[in-house]
Amino acid sequence: MPNEPKRVRVLIVDDEEMIADTLARILNASGFEARAAFSGEQAIPSASEFEPDILLTDVIMRGMSGIDAGIAVSKILPLCRIILFSGQAATADLQVRAKAQGYSFELIAKPIHPQELLKVLGAPKS
Repeated sequence: MPNEPKRVRVLIVDDEEMIADTLARILNASGFEARAAFSGEQAIPSASEFEPDILLTDVIMRGMSGIDAGIAVSKILPLCRIILFSGQAATADLQVRAKAQGYSFELIAKPIHPQELLKVLGAPKS
């Protein structure tokens, strides 16, 4: 419908496909428009096509890290909010490297309860 408000688009990136798919289902059921990608490399073309408002990405993944994916997406979509989620101690070192390149991203701890995630993302506009 033409008068329907635009839903907030969220691209979820995690190399654990079950996590990415589950979060996408939760967010879609909560009023967001969410899609899943399963690697940092996959996130870049997905973000170019989907044009998310928010990129929610795991940090430590096989191949490209979530921080490197966040940097690449920031270059394509400078207004995209980048949120990293991780349960890994190595995240701090990667964040220092990103800051040295002029990037600073939000970080949330993994695992996160779906209700807490919804609070972080903000309630969709109805």
